[in-house]
Order: sequence, then C-alpha cells, then structure tokens
Amino acid sequence: MTELEKLKAGLEYCYDDAEVEALKLNAIEQCKIYNAIDDSDYASQAAQLEKMLGAKGDKVWIAKTFNCDNGKNIFIGSNFTGNYNLTILDIREVRIGDNVMIGPNTLITTVGHPLSARGRRAHLGIAKPVTIGNDVWIGGNVTILPGVTIGNNVVIGAGAVVSRDIPDNSVAVGVPARVVKAIENDCE
Repeated sequence: MTELEKLKAGLEYCYDDAEVEALKLNAIEQCKIYNAIDDSDYASQAAQLEKMLGAKGDKVWIAKTFNCDNGKNIFIGSNFTGNYNLTILDIREVRIGDNVMIGPNTLITTVGHPLSARGRRAHLGIAKPVTIGNDVWIGGNVTILPGVTIGNNVVIGAGAVVSRDIPDNSVAVGVPARVVKAIENDCE
C-alpha cells in the first residue's frame, strides 16, 4: 500500500510522504488564497470555500485566519460560523452538521502520532475522523481530538479538550471534557 492508501484506510502512515505532503501543500495554498480575500467580500469567500472544501451548505462563514491540512475532507452543513483562527487538521474526514458555531482559536484534529519514540522518529501518523452534530456551540480555545463524535444539541465550554464522544443534549466542559449537564432540545 502507498502511504496515502494507508492514511485513507485508517492505518499508520508516513506524514512526510510526497503524496501526503502534496495534499497539505495544496491546502496551505488554498488557505492562503482564502485568507487574502477582503473581509467584506462574502461572495468570493463562499466561492473559495466551495472550491477548497469537500462540501458546504448555505450560509457558511469562516473568519480569518483559517487553516487546514487537506480541505477536501471537510464537510460543513448550513448556517455555520467558524470564528477567528480556526484550524481543522483534516487528514481524515471532519463532518460538521447544520447550525454550528465554533469560537475563536479552536483546533479540530483528526491526526495523532505514536507514543513510541521510534514511531515518531519515523514520522508516523494515524488519523481518525471527527463528527460534529447539528445545533452545536463550541466555545473558544477548544481542542477536539481524533476519532471524537459530538452529538446534536451540544455545548462545549471554552478551553475544553474533547478526547471522547459527547452525547446529544449535553454541556461538556474541562480538560478532559466531561458532561456536566443535560439540556433540552427545544428545536424538536
């Protein structure tokens, strides 16, 4: 298998392989284009997001500065706000539902590295998808780790590190994030 095939299969892969690196270099270039668009030029921003993302719904807005690792692995529903300094390391798929707000300085990452020094010296990574449901509010300075699923109607408190799944209709806070409260879904 090539390193890119290993990555897509969810296996350990070498992150500085030429094919894998080409995806990242393209994403860097596409983010540079997006981040250079005038802040008030919403049509050009939408067109660039359409070009660089896997899919996006209506009314998707991401503030500057936006960074990603691939772009084509990001799937965003409608009515989305991504605040300043959003980073999505989309080595694998990141699926975001409708009516989602993400606070500033948030990191969503699908990639991790081995605990083994030998594995890290070999530049190995392993990636797992991230899923975020509908009607989710993610506070500022949140980190969402690989393989996590955040349910529908969830609030993640500022500064949380989400290292495990968060169920529907809940508030989670802390490091690591823990559910502290159930909330009603008043949109059903």
